[in-house]
Amino acid sequence: MRVFPFIPIPASAGISGFESPAAEYSQLGLSLDELLILHPSSTFIGVAQGDSMQGAGIFDGDLLIVDRHITAQHGAVIVANFNGEFVCKILDKHRRLLLSSNDKHQAVQIHDYDEFCIEGVVIRSVRLHHHCSLLAGNACLP
Repeated sequence: MRVFPFIPIPASAGISGFESPAAEYSQLGLSLDELLILHPSSTFIGVAQGDSMQGAGIFDGDLLIVDRHITAQHGAVIVANFNGEFVCKILDKHRRLLLSSNDKHQAVQIHDYDEFCIEGVVIRSVRLHHHCSLLAGNACLP
């Protein structure tokens, strides 16, 4: 597990520059594993594809941190196997629907004859602002 330096200073996205926080603050050890993963033995990472979850802040190419240990509740963002396809949707348990968070995509009814299995609950998503070919098995290059 790699530990990254953590400097507890909020940075506004609207600024053009800011002083080096290292001048005034000491660095605290922060593990991304500890920050992002709740149950390491039951967690996997997937990659979002498409635009159906943009309203929930999940965009094409984002990393999805999925926890199998957490029980999917009504309204949870889940990853499921639906008729042989992995999907990321909002679970409507009451009406047995898979919902998108983009109006361009219709809700999908879960019928008794459908193959449906919840693979886990999405607990975090990570946006990659720089393309990383590591996801395709290569090193991340600038």
